[in-house]
Amino acid sequence: MDNSMTTVNLKSGSSSTSISAKRALTWILGLPPAYHVLAILIALAPAVSATLVNPNYWFVILKQSAPLGIAVLAQSLVMRVRSIDLSVSGVFAFSIYLASSGLLNDHPPIVTVLMPIAVGLVVGLVNGVLVAYIRASAVISTLSVSAILIGTVQYMSAGRAPGSTPSWLRVLTSGHILGLSYSVIIWIAISIVVAVAFRFLIVGKYFRAVGDNPRAAETTGIPLARTIFISHAMAGALTGIAALIQVSALAVGTIKPGFDTFMNALAATILGGVTFGVDRGGVAGPFVAVVAFSFLFAMLTVFGIQEPGKLMVQGVIIALAAIIYGTRTGRI
Repeated sequence: MDNSMTTVNLKSGSSSTSISAKRALTWILGLPPAYHVLAILIALAPAVSATLVNPNYWFVILKQSAPLGIAVLAQSLVMRVRSIDLSVSGVFAFSIYLASSGLLNDHPPIVTVLMPIAVGLVVGLVNGVLVAYIRASAVISTLSVSAILIGTVQYMSAGRAPGSTPSWLRVLTSGHILGLSYSVIIWIAISIVVAVAFRFLIVGKYFRAVGDNPRAAETTGIPLARTIFISHAMAGALTGIAALIQVSALAVGTIKPGFDTFMNALAATILGGVTFGVDRGGVAGPFVAVVAFSFLFAMLTVFGIQEPGKLMVQGVIIALAAIIYGTRTGRI
C-alpha cells in the first residue's frame, strides 16, 4: 500500500514538474524578441571583448542609450493606438541647432532647457491634429513635419555647422548618482510614470481599447480621435525631453538630421514588443530593446563594422521582429 502511494506521489510530482517546465518555457518564448537578443549578446560578450562585460561600461551604455530610450517610449505611445511618429529626427535636429547656434544665449538658461520640450510638444500637437482629426496618413504627415523642421535648420544655418552646446547643460549626462547618469535616472523615472499611468489610469484602458479594435472602441463610447491626439501630444513632449538629453550629450552642435534616430526608435519599439495595436512588451520591453541595441552597436564597433553595416543589421532586426509578431497575432 505504501509503495503504491509512493509511486503515485512520484508520478504526480514528476507531472507537476513537467507542467511547470512547459509553462516556464512557454513564458520565455512568449517574451518580446528584445529579451532574447539581449540574452544572446550577453552570452557572446565575453568572447568578443572583456570591456563589454565590465560593469562600468554598462553605465556608459545606459548613458548613451538615454535619448533613444525616451524617444522609443514616445514611439511606443503612438504605436499602441496604431499610429506612428516619424518626426523624431526633425525635433532632434531643430532642438540641437537652436541650442548650439547661440540664438538663445541672451535668454535665461531655463529657456534653453524648456525649448526642446516646447518644440516637441508643438510638433506632437500638430501631428495629433493631422492624424486624429484631419485623418491624414500618420506616415506622410509626421515625415512631412520632420522634413519641414530639417529644411528650416538647413535654411537658418546656410549649411554651416553651429557652435557648441551650453557647457552647463551637459550636467544632465556628465552628472551622476552612484555611477548612474542623471539622464538615465530621468529615463527610468519617465518609464515608471508611464507604466503606472497605463496600469492604473483610464488613459491606459483607452489606449488598449483603441489598439485592439478602433471601431469597436469608438462604438463603446471611447473618444477615438481624442485618444489618438493625446498619444501624439504625449509622444511629442517625450521626444522633446529626449532631444534635451541629446543636446546635453553633445559638445558641438550639428545640422545633420540624424535619420538613424527614428530608425533606431522604430526598430527598438518593435523589438520591445510594441507594434501597431499590439502591446505585449509594455514599458519594460522597449527599455530592454534600447539596451540591446546599444549593446549590439558596441559589439559591432568592436568588429569594425561601420554605419552602413549597422543600418543593414537594423533593417534585418525590424523585419524579423515584425514577422515574429505578425505570425503570433495574425497581423503584419
